[in-house]
Amino acid sequence: MKKSFKYYRINYQISAANLRLLDESGKQIGVKTREEALKMAQAEGKDLVEIAGKANPPVVRIIDYKKFKYLEAKRERDAKKKTKNVTVKEIRLSPFIGEHDFQTRIKKAEEFLKEGNQLKINLPFRGREIVHKEFGMETMKKAIQELKESAKVIRDPHFEGRVLVAQLAPAKGSI
Repeated sequence: MKKSFKYYRINYQISAANLRLLDESGKQIGVKTREEALKMAQAEGKDLVEIAGKANPPVVRIIDYKKFKYLEAKRERDAKKKTKNVTVKEIRLSPFIGEHDFQTRIKKAEEFLKEGNQLKINLPFRGREIVHKEFGMETMKKAIQELKESAKVIRDPHFEGRVLVAQLAPAKGSI
């Protein structure tokens, strides 16, 4: 993954004649010439950093550039931590599944949902089983009923060729 790098012009790289100046806390000082702004920044021992170069006049801040870059990187890391990578997990049932097998698959499905993943339930029909779609529908409805505490149905049971498919997502309170 390529890391995005934001470039800021600092001190003498800023080319605009007039600048809208902000202090470290973000409080507006006013519109100053580039030279006045540079002198103010040097007097405080800090840098002049261009925040919004496309504004008229460009917006600059008097801040410690290294500290600014560090805090920006820290904000980016925190934002990255908070994002949840949601994946779609899958379980397979069959129209004539045994009760113990069914309960095992339901337990596994509940684990997937507790982890915050979406769940896709596949129920393929083999050979002449397709003649009795009602058995498959019954099994699918039973599975959804068992999972209704920890999941909500995103996509109702429907056929994709010879496979009966339903999609569930974790319920808000169960995560």
